Amino acid sequence: MKNIQKLIRPTVQALKPYSSARDEYQGNSDAMVFLDANENPFENGVNRYPDPQQRTVKSLLSEIKDIPQQNILLGNGSDEVLDLIFRAFCEPNQDNIITLPPTYGMYSVLANINAIAIKSVQLDNNFQPKVDEILEIADANSKLLFLCSPNNPTGNSFEAKSIEKLIKAFKGIVVIDEAYIDFSNDESWTSKLSEFPNLIVTQTLSKAYGMAGIRLGICFASKEIISVLNRIKPPYNVNELTQQKAISQLENYELTQQQVKDILKERDVLVRKLSEITFVSKIYPTDANFVLAKVDDATKRYNQLIEKGIVIRNRTNQPGCENCLRFTIGTKKENEVLIKALKALE
Repeated sequence: MKNIQKLIRPTVQALKPYSSARDEYQGNSDAMVFLDANENPFENGVNRYPDPQQRTVKSLLSEIKDIPQQNILLGNGSDEVLDLIFRAFCEPNQDNIITLPPTYGMYSVLANINAIAIKSVQLDNNFQPKVDEILEIADANSKLLFLCSPNNPTGNSFEAKSIEKLIKAFKGIVVIDEAYIDFSNDESWTSKLSEFPNLIVTQTLSKAYGMAGIRLGICFASKEIISVLNRIKPPYNVNELTQQKAISQLENYELTQQQVKDILKERDVLVRKLSEITFVSKIYPTDANFVLAKVDDATKRYNQLIEKGIVIRNRTNQPGCENCLRFTIGTKKENEVLIKALKALE
């Protein structure tokens, strides 16, 4: 049983969090006159500060994800959530994190911003973690291990036995980034939160829920970890308009489920059609809403598609992704335009 308190930065443990007006009064707001927060009193829908704990949003997420609200923290996109994790557990110019390239680039960016060293262990040829090498490279100052599963940009999920071994053996916090979990048949690691106190799972409303524009990231963790992150987050980090839009979308969860089904159906079609393109030499397994494919010349094909009005992602400079292109699953019509353009390049 890991002692999470020992992993928290001493300055964060000693920190007295800012208490906003909306934190102090949490009673029934009906018929109350609010003269506590120096707000403009004229109602326009956004003249009041938003709920600093986003209670309604969390309530809906709790019901959908079957996770208690006390185990949920929301942020201004997943990037803010990840940044809070850095601030809570990593001592600048002293600690380090471990990343597994090719992976989401913001882990390294946030490490550099927070003056945290980066140790990297490249994924194997099947884009799976090299468990023994990861544990060997870790030291007493390795505070965070980032596992992106399903992984970006490769699309595959990591083997459960490898993830579990890492969670059990790594002496710091293991962060599993599940931005694409809604497109996978694998069970979310949120079901294991009570079993592993050093586990953090991040998700987002940007992908399956179709709300990339509102910037709402989700963190699932033990009550203890959520309490620490709440202590250091900005008081009103999720604005009122974001909360309103999230509530509206979460109340219509059936729409999200249908859109995911449509995306998965189109993913199967795109994979099949890509396999017919002569300059595509390999299509990698995917549990996400995108497909990674190896081609003859990624930069050449990327530029050709740009000329045809189609923007994809050239991942050739990522470790293990030489001459690879990443195709996001679009609508049926968009995918047909893509395939037509690819066939014209043969």
